Amino acid sequence: MSTIVFVTVVRHHASDAELALAPVNGEALLTHTVRGLLALPDLDLVVVAAPERCADLFSAALSGFKERCRIVPGSSLKHAFDTVEKGITGNPVFLVHDALRAFTPADTVRAVADAVRAGSPFVVPVLPMADTVKVTDAAEVITGTEDRAHLRTAQTPLGFTRETFLSYADEPSLDGAHTIAGHPDAMRVTTQFELKLAEAIAVAGEGERAL
Repeated sequence: MSTIVFVTVVRHHASDAELALAPVNGEALLTHTVRGLLALPDLDLVVVAAPERCADLFSAALSGFKERCRIVPGSSLKHAFDTVEKGITGNPVFLVHDALRAFTPADTVRAVADAVRAGSPFVVPVLPMADTVKVTDAAEVITGTEDRAHLRTAQTPLGFTRETFLSYADEPSLDGAHTIAGHPDAMRVTTQFELKLAEAIAVAGEGERAL
């Protein structure tokens, strides 16, 4: 079963598309995201949903990826799917990946796709909640502590069958998803501190590829 990844700005904050273009080790964060995905040999196509205002800059950041990568102006997953649907054959696994999670390990991406192939229609990688979670009232006064035993932070890529992907594209929700183990490197890079961490990961990865 083949695999198709849709890369998007998962949260539509005004600055997120610009963050995807932030420089990390001399290249846009988005460039690292797509390169990491394309390193998986069993991945057939990466479809990048580029917000209209940044479509040209997204295209420039990905100009080095001619094969297995297509840029679709517009941030809608449904529009991106409709644009490439005619070229999709068989019944592939669909993945949705946050453009800002540039250093998600290949093993995590593969594990999500494998879980869908094994029969889970909707899969999300997660990490246990490490921080203590407090409950406050309307006056912002702490009223209790949330039991974190069953709390998880969600990462990407999200994995889908075709049917569940189309349902998610129409109405995004993680309810009902099967979970697998995520990875700390799959952080969402949004702050200066996270950009410094991303820089260190990128430099280390470049050194490993040079060996």
